[in-house]
Amino acid sequence: MTAPSRYRNPLPTVDIVIEQDGGVILVERRNPPRGWAIPGGFVDEGETVEQAAIREAREETGLDVELLEMLYVYSDPRRDPRHHTLSVVFVASARGMPVAGDDARSASRFPLDELPPLVFDHRLILDDYLCWRRTGHRPTPADVLSRLNT
Repeated sequence: MTAPSRYRNPLPTVDIVIEQDGGVILVERRNPPRGWAIPGGFVDEGETVEQAAIREAREETGLDVELLEMLYVYSDPRRDPRHHTLSVVFVASARGMPVAGDDARSASRFPLDELPPLVFDHRLILDDYLCWRRTGHRPTPADVLSRLNT
């Protein structure tokens, strides 16, 4: 049996739900898929997911964040149309005005009841975040598996 010449593993990413003044910070993506998204991106070689989250938040929004919690790890192979990713999602706080940078076209704070349509699985992530904020219930493996089977 010969070993595969190239492994096809999921790519590690981070997403950051940045809480601010009763809303969350979203970025409008400059690159496909275009649309509004939670700030985030790929983990660079040699950095932790925590370091990647802080870096990505700063690059995309100009904000220095304080990581407060880890919400969950999202890994549905269909979550990103470009390739299979898995994302460690953090909840963070920040002060200041968001300013678009890196590959973001714009960055804005949205009230939680006025969210725009979102790309990837970011609406699901924010629904899980809102549930956690209301009830203290984080997603569980059973929750995620039941979603995959529906």
